[in-house]
Amino acid sequence: PVKCDWSDAELATIPCAYGTAENMVHRGKIGRTDNVLVPGASGGVGSAVMQLVKRRGANVTAIAAKAKMGKVLSLGADHVIDRDKDVVASLGENSMDVIIDNVAGQAFGGLLKVLKPGGRYVSSGAIGGPLVTLDMRTFYLKDLKLIGCTAWDEPVFLNLISYIQRGELQPLVAKIFPLERIADAQREFILKKHVGNFVLIPPPVDD
Repeated sequence: PVKCDWSDAELATIPCAYGTAENMVHRGKIGRTDNVLVPGASGGVGSAVMQLVKRRGANVTAIAAKAKMGKVLSLGADHVIDRDKDVVASLGENSMDVIIDNVAGQAFGGLLKVLKPGGRYVSSGAIGGPLVTLDMRTFYLKDLKLIGCTAWDEPVFLNLISYIQRGELQPLVAKIFPLERIADAQREFILKKHVGNFVLIPPPVDD
């Protein structure tokens, strides 16, 4: 049982996007003094990461499409940069303590350059492309930590429920579809015009 006023559709966003996000934030050991970069900040996981980082008191710099930058700022980002801009030129080298990234792709090398020495790069996905170029000199000379995340650590789900019950999270439902329109939902998802999560509602079950 979850004691809150969220709808079933809002609660449905938690086990997938927020669980993935909380696991990365948890493993990244985000603290109040950290400057955290979040690529893909308008997506379901990225928008959840922003909220979960902010509730820990850290500073969030988000990367998002130009059309979504205002919405991302309204969700709590301290700064937002256009995803079409060069991340190193925009932020400078050695400027971020942590990067929580589900994008990867061609931007990966630049992301490592903006990490401070001893920085942490945390990922559970690669929507921008799974094959990346890694300059090993950047990795070892800066003492970086690369942290992969798949299965959740034990406290993750209970942490999320406690945040909801204390009113520390905001549900981010971009759109709701009936389950029979799952193909429509997938087509619209691919357009990447939304911020937050799509939710599918199954038909009622007869008693």
